[in-house]
Amino acid sequence: MSLMLHAGAEPVDYAGLRELPIPEATPTHVPIAHHSVVDMVKYSLGFFGHDLVEEHYGVTPDGNRFFGVLTLRSPYGDYTDMVGLRNSHDKKFPIGIAIGSRVFTCDNLAFYGEHIIKRKHTANAKRDLPGLVAEVIEPLGEQRKAQHLTFERYRAAILDDFMVDHAIMQMYRRDVINVTRIADVLQAYEQPDFEWGDQRTAWRLFNATTFALTGKVTENPKVTRDLHNIIDGVCERLN
Repeated sequence: MSLMLHAGAEPVDYAGLRELPIPEATPTHVPIAHHSVVDMVKYSLGFFGHDLVEEHYGVTPDGNRFFGVLTLRSPYGDYTDMVGLRNSHDKKFPIGIAIGSRVFTCDNLAFYGEHIIKRKHTANAKRDLPGLVAEVIEPLGEQRKAQHLTFERYRAAILDDFMVDHAIMQMYRRDVINVTRIADVLQAYEQPDFEWGDQRTAWRLFNATTFALTGKVTENPKVTRDLHNIIDGVCERLN
């Protein structure tokens, strides 16, 4: 897997992260190094028993905005669990941690839930950050299980054409996809290039959409959180 990035961000390895300069602190803003965020998250993942198998990072050319994806070994089948990371030095967004997945067959990334550490970059926040990160990582095991059960529900939900059309229009209305992506999602759903099952299920529609969103997800995890809400609604109407 490689980290797909938009908005001018470029791939960087961990050693490169450590070499990035950190803006000078002010009385009200104390930037936290991108690699420090990675270190704290990786430490908490290990402490709570999660097995890290891959890591990919990207930064904007000025080094101010950081995105990362950590891959965790999953016991649940044809996808891996992911932890997405965000940080900024220019106050664009606070530190963010998201739990998600990557489907093996096409590397499409989807976040299941996002946790924003809504603390300004102050001296106290820097002191408190390890504990705040641990609070996010501690329930991750249950979240990974919940994500697996959600995917099993998607696999079992067979959709008719009306439900698919309605779901795609909901995606458009809620800004999950723009008008130019409607045809991409429909094409990927009706004639998939990847093995998402022989039947027309919510699982196939979910994967068709995340495939069409490649790149956008890393920078805005809310996109697939909203997508989950739409697919969940479709599945509920089948009950």
